[in-house]
This record gives sequence, C-alpha cells and structure tokens, in this order.
Amino acid sequence: MTQATPLERYQHAVVHEGFACDAAQRRAVERLDECHQALHRAGQGVGPKGVYLWGPVGRGKTWLMDLFHETLSVPARRQHFHHFMRGVHRRLFQLTGVSDPLEVLADELGRELRVLCFDELFVDDIGDAIILGRLFQAMFRHGVTIVATSNQPPAGLYADGFNRSRFLPAITALEHHMTVLDMDGGADHRERPGIAQQRYWVGAAGTGNVLGAVFESLDQGPVTSAPAPLGGRALSVVQRSETVIWCQFTDLCEQPFSALDFIALCDRYRAILISEVPRLGSVPREGRIARGTEDGARQVQAGDRELPRLAARDDAVRRFIALVDEGYDRGVPLYLHAEVPIDALYTQGYLSFAFRRTLSRLGEMQLQRFGHARLQSR
Repeated sequence: MTQATPLERYQHAVVHEGFACDAAQRRAVERLDECHQALHRAGQGVGPKGVYLWGPVGRGKTWLMDLFHETLSVPARRQHFHHFMRGVHRRLFQLTGVSDPLEVLADELGRELRVLCFDELFVDDIGDAIILGRLFQAMFRHGVTIVATSNQPPAGLYADGFNRSRFLPAITALEHHMTVLDMDGGADHRERPGIAQQRYWVGAAGTGNVLGAVFESLDQGPVTSAPAPLGGRALSVVQRSETVIWCQFTDLCEQPFSALDFIALCDRYRAILISEVPRLGSVPREGRIARGTEDGARQVQAGDRELPRLAARDDAVRRFIALVDEGYDRGVPLYLHAEVPIDALYTQGYLSFAFRRTLSRLGEMQLQRFGHARLQSR
C-alpha cells in the first residue's frame, strides 16, 4: 500500500491525470482524509467515525472510496455490498444453533478488520433488512469503521420496503457512526470524453446477426451450444466458449437465477452477450397479501396489507440490474441486442430509481476503456 493520503492522491489525479474537480468531491475527500488519519492514530478496537457518500450516479463516489482504501495500511476490506451480504448469509448458516450469531459475526469482523469499504449499499430484501438492523450496531461496537457509497442517504434506504421498522435501527446506527455527505456536484463524470465502442444494438428480435459477429471477434477456444451449469441449474445458451457466453434475455433474466449466480458468471467469463432484450418498464400493479399472516419473525397484526406496486416483469428487471452491477464492478462488459434504445429500456415502474444507475453503467460500457484489462486477459 502506498503511504500517500487520500487527499494527496486526489490532488495528484486532478493536477497530473486530467480528473475534473468539483466542490462535493473536495468535501468528501477531505473527510476521507480525516478518517484515514484517525485510523492510523487510533489503537486496535477503536473505530473512528466512518464516511457515507451518497448521490446520483457518476459523481466519483466509488473512485474516492477506492483512493481511501488503496492508501490504508491497517487491515481493511473493499467489497461490493451484495458480495458482503452473500458472506453474511453463508456465515450465519454456519452459526446455526449459536445463541447470538450476529454478535459472533460482528466480533469476528472486528478481530479481522479495522475498516470495511462498501460499494453500492442498497437494501431491497426484508431478510437483509432484519439482519442489518442489528449487524451494523454490533459491528460499530466491535470497532469496525465503515466507509460506504450509495445512491440514497441512510434515511432513504429500504424506503418502501415491507416491515421497514425492522430496518430503522440500522439507519440510526449509520447516521450516528458515519459522516453522511451528499456527493451531488452537478456533473456526471462518467460522461467525460472517451473513445466509443458500441456494445448496444437496437433491432427487432431475430433480425441481423450482430452478436454472432461480436462473439466470433471475442471468442477464444472451442465453442459449444450446450447449456452452461450455473447455480445448480442449466443455463441455456446460444453459444459459449471458455471465455465468452451468449444467452437470450429470457434464459438469463427470466429464470430463477440470483445475484450469487451472476457473481459466478463473471468469475468464469470475460464478456457476456445478451440478445432479445425487451422493453423492461411497465405500468405497476397493486398487490395485497392475506390477512393475519406471518413474516417469519413475528406474527403480523390481522388486516389487509399492501405490498409494493409491482409489475409483471420486475423480477427479471431486478436480475438484470444485479447482472449489470456485477459486470460493471468486475470489469466484464455486456454486449446487448435490444428491442428499444438504451434510454428507453425502463421509463416507468417501481424500479425506476434503481434503474438510473443501471443506465449510467450501461452507458459507460459503451467506451473502449471499460473492461479493457479483462478483455485482454487470458
């Protein structure tokens, strides 16, 4: 690890590497620098206040957090948030039968790490919300400092979630133990100039063979159309090789694959091609559940309860969002042949807010610099 501080690294990038500076970034990097210095002064078991960077896509949140992480010389881990939750669920399963598994997990993290850096903190699952309600509190007690990025402030996390009261302790803990900074400096830095490389095409289903040509240009090694094993299931493919996979949207996103499966997909392949991507947005519909049901933790008071207004394809959209997030975080480009232009993929529906990040990331994938190292590997 370099001994430079986050502020020094930031100043060097602005002066010598052509990075644009804005006031919101400057405030954030100064607070990160303060946190960096406090961590290196404090003793083991003492967790200085962390930093929570939130704002629209492209404001440099992840870049600044990475500068912070790269300059640390104390035990630290940098993870995408859904990777962290995958590990949490696995460890809690291993701790089945322990009287307080969340406390044990927090103690383990406190012994292993001084700092956890979370990219894209986002909560949309009731199970995760219940776990995090206590886990964040326990982690802070055990001296873990958290630095995180998100598109929402702590109070906006899980805003329309079912049984949200179970998540409120997590919000309180984040606001008390972290400095919350709005990173909206007014400019999307992902839109800075770059050499374009088309990875998104529009056309009716079955027209042309643009992805066939892309597959041939990227492929290395033997090619097969046999299904690919993924998460204990067989993923139907158009074609695949050792390094590139080509699927239809229906087979990849409308089947019961999970974010964990997309992690495995990006572990194995250096490029993912998806054909026949439909228009994803739709008018939401109302939903209700039965009276007097249980949520697995406590009995719910009898009476009709409304679920979020979901649309028919929202599960597939959630999977698509998770796939784009994983590909972006890992530098694995997605090549898409879609029914509509990229800015018309999702124009209305319950997931409109979450999809803004997806559109920005798909946009950055249209630049040659994206995924260059991964595409040149192997």
